[in-house]
Amino acid sequence: VQLQASGGGLVQAGASLRLSCVASGRSSSTYYMGWFRQAPGNEPEFVARISRIGGSLYYADSVKGRFTISIDNAESTWYLQMNNLKPEDTAIYYCVADENPTTILGGRATYWGQGTLVTVSS
Repeated sequence: VQLQASGGGLVQAGASLRLSCVASGRSSSTYYMGWFRQAPGNEPEFVARISRIGGSLYYADSVKGRFTISIDNAESTWYLQMNNLKPEDTAIYYCVADENPTTILGGRATYWGQGTLVTVSS
């Protein structure tokens, strides 16, 4: 399974961005999809999770109410809509996928995309 993330950029605080992730290859083994992020000097952390059929939504407390994860199953693509961005959201965002829902919640996943940088200026 290969994951390709896109959509990062440099924005001011309060702005919005939408990240996309396209999956290719043996996607049948990836039932749960999500996003992690890694700020400079930190370990990767869980951001959001969704199942292949659009359920099992779960968000990190730090992004609840501001970020929304969604999926277009027909296009093997999932998204992270990020609103009201804050400087502390600055990180490399990775799309991830795994068979196990709890693995992603723990900040681990079998499949990772290459990452896309989000920088939020104050």
